[in-house]
Formats: sequence, structure tokens, C-alpha cells
Amino acid sequence: MKVLVLGSGVIGVSIAYYLAKSGHEVTVLDRQPAPALETSFANAGEVSPGYSAPWAGPGVPLKAIKWMLMQHSPLVIKPMLDPAMWRWGAQMLRNCTEARYRVNKARMVRLAEYSRDCLKQLRAETGIAYDERTQGTLQLFRTQKQLDGADKDVEILRQYNVPYQLLDRAGYLQHEPALAEVSHKFVGALRLPGDETGDCFLFTQRLAEMARGLGVRFEFGATIQRIEQAGGAVTGVHTSRGAFTADRYVLAMGSYSPLIARPLRLRLPVYPVKGFSITVPITDAALAPESTIMDETHKVAVTRLGDRIRVGGTAQLSGYNLDLEAERQRTLEFVLTDLFPRGSDVSQAQFWTGLRPMTPDGTPILGACRLNNLMLSTGHGTLGWTMAAGTGRVMADLIDGKRPEIDMEGMGLDRYA
Repeated sequence: MKVLVLGSGVIGVSIAYYLAKSGHEVTVLDRQPAPALETSFANAGEVSPGYSAPWAGPGVPLKAIKWMLMQHSPLVIKPMLDPAMWRWGAQMLRNCTEARYRVNKARMVRLAEYSRDCLKQLRAETGIAYDERTQGTLQLFRTQKQLDGADKDVEILRQYNVPYQLLDRAGYLQHEPALAEVSHKFVGALRLPGDETGDCFLFTQRLAEMARGLGVRFEFGATIQRIEQAGGAVTGVHTSRGAFTADRYVLAMGSYSPLIARPLRLRLPVYPVKGFSITVPITDAALAPESTIMDETHKVAVTRLGDRIRVGGTAQLSGYNLDLEAERQRTLEFVLTDLFPRGSDVSQAQFWTGLRPMTPDGTPILGACRLNNLMLSTGHGTLGWTMAAGTGRVMADLIDGKRPEIDMEGMGLDRYA
């Protein structure tokens, strides 16, 4: 079967790889000159099934107000006359209940755990290397209230048999000894030993090369101009490099998926949430993180990637704006130096921004839509890297007409009907 994948981020490339392994003739389109040059380029580096959770949850509206008043705020909202933003925000507020939080987190953990297992299998089969580390995630709590609030997440982790450890100061220092200088700032931590880290950009580039070896054709510099449809199906994709046709089409363009889908009369509840990162060189390995640290107060992740540290965070609602803002860089530098004051050279920080494709409930949109040969794979939010391998396997199974190895309940567009 001929399959056309729209998008060459980590999601699109993973789908292409697994489709090619299943024997399909695959072409990938992207406007960029190479894979993973947008949101997959410099994310926080976490492969964190245990930390998979929707942003919409009980108490979040009140927390959001407090966050926006913080000096180093994890949330920035720039009001715009954008109906899509307000519609998305209203849908998110409807998910801020205890019941919806549990349902949404369970769906996300289900896919994320499966994806981590797929990534392990892929690594074993191919030997792919991407500055990976398998030493877990440490979620640090600065207050007792934060530590107590972890109970509802722990219940869901237990439900899905996700390993975890609740640690006091002495406990978390065994895993992250470089925190000894600042241990007085934290009351405890939740450790997720099954989580991993790695360079998403490096992974995607190398997986794309493996996909090429399986026959996948990449067409770069191909900006999509329009998608044609007739008789309830897509009939072709017109780009700046000409027209492309296939038997099946996969829309995997992250935050830009709703813009491409709108002329097809498909409303995708996905909105771009801007995130930022800095990448700095390690100057003293003994004073740098061993794996990933998540600062629960600032919602910032600090990850070790080879001889570098990646710091990622901030949620900014400002549409498709990609401006780099100095204030966001100061927040990331503050968290890094607050946790690891002597492990890296912040003066050499490389600053980056990307748009995370967020759904109101946190779960991505995977599967069919009303156009019978178009498949959707978007809305992974901050977890595209975490969910990539599993998404690739699931989408390949769906296109093959096979039943995926995990329950797909609640992961399709139909949940918004």
C-alpha cells in the first residue's frame, strides 16, 4: 500500500519507520530541509511514561492564576483575539475535574508505557544510539503540599503497575548526589525508575536514516498548499514541490495539523503551547544531574544528554508565535543554577523555542476520521518524544487493519464528538 505521511518530526518519522517495516511504500513530506527541525529539535529530552499527566486537573484554574503571578512563572498567557485559543481553553477547563483527570491520565500512561517498551525493543533490534540514559526521572517537591498531592498520581501508577518510589532527602540524594548542596530546598521526591532520557533530534535523524534503508522516501522543502478530497476521501496533496497521491494518508504535523485539517472541514481540538529550552555544556560531571530532574514548582525539566544539560519548560499561549523571549531564558537559567549551581557553563546557553501540540485533555488524537483514507496522529503535547515509538507501532497496526497491542479507547477524534 502507498502511504503518504505529512510531517517528519519524531511522530511522523516513527510512523514511517514502522509502516516500512510492515512492507508499505512510504513517502514523508515536510517543509523543512531535514527531519526533526521543529518541535522535535530541542525538547527537554524526557522519555517519561511515569510523568505522563494532563495539564487539566482539579485545582489547575486557581494554580494558573498563582503561576502567572510568580517571578519565574511556568505559565504565560498572552490574550489574543483567537477563537481557537478560547475554545480550546474552555474545553480544557471542562477537564479540570477529579474524574476527568483520572480518566485522561490513565489513557496517557497506557500509551506512554507501551511506547517506552517499544523504544526498548527498537533499541535492542537496531542498536540505535541517541545519548540515551535509563536512570529514571526525579520529581522534586519544594513543599509538603506538593508531596501530599502526589497521592492521586501514585494511585494511577499503581493501577498500571508503573514502578515508583517516594523518597525523603536522604533517598533522592542516593540517585542525584549533585543535589546535596541544595537539598534543604526540597522536602522529598517521587522517583520513576522506569523513565528514560535521550536526544529526540538525534534519535529522529538516525531513525530516518534507518527508514530510508527500508525504502522510505523523504521529500523535504515541500510546503503543503492544499489537500484535495472527493467522495469522502483524500485524493491528493498539493505542495510547493508538486502533487503527491497515495492509498492512505497520515496527518502528523503537530501544532500545524489543525490548520491543514480546517479546509477539509475537520476541527481538531489541538492548540500550540509554546515551550522553551536551553542547552548548556557540562563543566563538572560530578556536579551535574545523573538523569532528569523535574522541578514541580516551576514545571521545568533538567536533563543530562551526554556532555550537555538540556533545560526545558514554560507553557506560553501566544498562538503560532516563535519569538525567543529573554525572560523565558532567565527562568530556565534560574532553575538550572538553583538546582546545580556549579555543574555547567550557563554563559554558553543555546536558547530555543518550539510549539507543543496540546489537546484539552492531554491525550493525543490517533486514528481514523470521517475521510476514510486519512489517519490522524497529533496532539501529543509535551509527550511526543515519550509516546513516539508506541504511536508509530499503533498507527502501523491500524493502517494494516490489525488490532493494536494496547486498548485504544478514548484516543480517537470521536471522543470530542
